[in-house]
Amino acid sequence: MEQNTVMCGFLRRRQCLRPTLRGWLVLLVAFAACAFVGLREIGRFLAVNDPVPGGVLVVEGWVPDYALEAAMAEFNRNHYEKLIVTGVPLEHGAPLSEYENYAHLGAAVLLKLGLSTNVVQAVPTPAVRRDRTYAMARTLKHWLRENGLSPTQVNLMTVGPHSRRSRLLFEKALGKDFAVGVMAIPCRDFDLAHWWRSSQGVRIVLGETLAYAYARFLFAPPRSSPRADEPEAMR
Repeated sequence: MEQNTVMCGFLRRRQCLRPTLRGWLVLLVAFAACAFVGLREIGRFLAVNDPVPGGVLVVEGWVPDYALEAAMAEFNRNHYEKLIVTGVPLEHGAPLSEYENYAHLGAAVLLKLGLSTNVVQAVPTPAVRRDRTYAMARTLKHWLRENGLSPTQVNLMTVGPHSRRSRLLFEKALGKDFAVGVMAIPCRDFDLAHWWRSSQGVRIVLGETLAYAYARFLFAPPRSSPRADEPEAMR
């Protein structure tokens, strides 16, 4: 690279290299190939499976019945202290239902499937306007402390591409005293390996991609974490 000084040394002329048309084409093809591979594999990246042994099993109450059935099977297969169902208030049909929170609804389904009240526990979260998964995890941590339970392992079960973000937010909420594992129940609404072939797959995968990026790079836990029994007006 050549450098020349002009104007009595106050300015410098610099010769730099830049891509030719062929170079730009090569860069464009390389970028397109990376983008294609990234988009193709993003669904599998989000639907992470990384369980930890023992502790308590947690399932998000909003998941479909087949995911609750999978949670029951997992609970019966392995040794867990409790099967805890988290959730926020129902947004549709609550006046027509005896269950006003997804935690109670999910727990009721598990009881109907055959589990006993000794092992199934609903941990409902009051209505929140944002960061619901994080709020549910904070409510869970508060409930564990209030009830004298101190597991060091928490296994979270949720559906498909939601799993990586859920584990991240549970880790942020529960803190370093907990090892958080996660199990992703395959979503039956679309083929995860070809998610771009259905509108449901595009909506969920792209939405979870943006949500995970927000949780990873932009989300900051509140300075004072709300208690589960704290009125929303105080949050």
